[in-house]
Amino acid sequence: QVQLVESGGGLVQAGGSLRLSCAASGRTFSNYAMGWFRQAPGKEREFVAAISWRFYTTSYADSVKGRFTISRDNAKNTVYLQMNSLKPEDTAVYYCAADGRPYSSDWNHWGQGTQVTVSS
Repeated sequence: QVQLVESGGGLVQAGGSLRLSCAASGRTFSNYAMGWFRQAPGKEREFVAAISWRFYTTSYADSVKGRFTISRDNAKNTVYLQMNSLKPEDTAVYYCAADGRPYSSDWNHWGQGTQVTVSS
């Protein structure tokens, strides 16, 4: 198993930036694909971004492509989500996930989430 802890959320004005971090504990972190999801109030959880363990291949939802960047540092057991040009519609609880496929919600490990609020 793996434990995931997100950090870096907060309040930011539209057009601003935030970087989320996900610290993972466990012995097999480097073998997991990692992802970010988000859930806004009253809406279903949606895929945001993913990065593979083998070639660091990245995948993004169309809504964030060109604005968000997912990266990972296996030596630090940490995954990042750099969020630029933030919009009010990006407001959500952001969840880190491990061991799943891009564009799918069926991932095996989840963090507790961190709130991102973008003001207009």
